[in-house]
Amino acid sequence: MSPQRQSPTVKIDIGDGAAIPSKKDRGLFTAWWVAFVGAIVILGSLCLSYPDPYWRILAFLPDGIVVTFQVTLLSILLSLALGLVTGLGRLSQNRVWNLLASTYVEVIRGVPLLVQLFYIYYALGRIEAFSNLPPLAAAVLAMGICYGAYMGEVFRAGIDSIDKGQAEAARSLGFNRRQTMALVILPQAWRTILPPVGNEFIALLKDSSLVSILAVSDLLRRGREFASESFLYFETYTVVALVYLLITLVLSKAVSHMESKLNYYDRS
Repeated sequence: MSPQRQSPTVKIDIGDGAAIPSKKDRGLFTAWWVAFVGAIVILGSLCLSYPDPYWRILAFLPDGIVVTFQVTLLSILLSLALGLVTGLGRLSQNRVWNLLASTYVEVIRGVPLLVQLFYIYYALGRIEAFSNLPPLAAAVLAMGICYGAYMGEVFRAGIDSIDKGQAEAARSLGFNRRQTMALVILPQAWRTILPPVGNEFIALLKDSSLVSILAVSDLLRRGREFASESFLYFETYTVVALVYLLITLVLSKAVSHMESKLNYYDRS
C-alpha cells in the first residue's frame, strides 16, 4: 500500500533527556568529543599515576555497572510496554480507557521518581502482596511505571504524527482498526518514536542512580560502599562521575548515529 502523502518528520521532546550530539550542531558535536576524550584522559591519567586508590576503585565498580544496565534495560522494556498501552489509550475514542490513560500520565508525572521508589518499596511493602518484593524488582517496577508515563506521550505524539490518510487507505483495503494500527500506523510511527525513546533510555540510566537508596548494588551504591570503607570520598565519587559520564556519552553518540540513519532512510 503506497502512502497518500509523506508523513512529516516530527521532533518529540518529552522528559528530561540528554543532549544528543549532531554534526549539524557543531558546538554540541565538538563539546561531545571534548567531554569524551577529556573523561578518558583524566580517568586514565589518574589510574596510571595513582593506581592506589584510583585503579582499585575502578576495579571495584564493574559488578555495579552490570546492575545499573540490568535495572535500566528491564525498566525501559516495562516502560515501553506501558507507554504503548498508554499512548493508545490517550488516542482512544473510548472515554474510560482515555480517562484512565490520561489520569495515569498526570498522576505519575506529578510525583517525583524518588518518592515513587520509596512508595513502592517501603509503603507498599506493608501490604502482604508486596511484602517480599526484592529491592531490584521494586526499583524496576518504580522506574518502569514512572517512565511509562513519559513513553506514553512519546507514543501518542508519534502515532498522532502519521497522516490520517494512512489509516483511511488501510481501512479501504479491508483492515480493521487493530490491523491498521499494528501493520500500518505503528511501523511508520516507530521512525519518529525511536529517537526520543533512545533519549529517554539515557535519562533513565542516569536516574537509575536513585535505586541505590533501596540497597540495590548499582554503580553509585558500589561507590558508596567503597567510600564508606576507605573514607576516600573525593577519589571514589570522581571515578563514579567519570564512569557515568563515559557511559552517557557513548549512549548519546549511539542515539545520534541511530537518528542520522533514520533521517538518511527518510531522504532516500
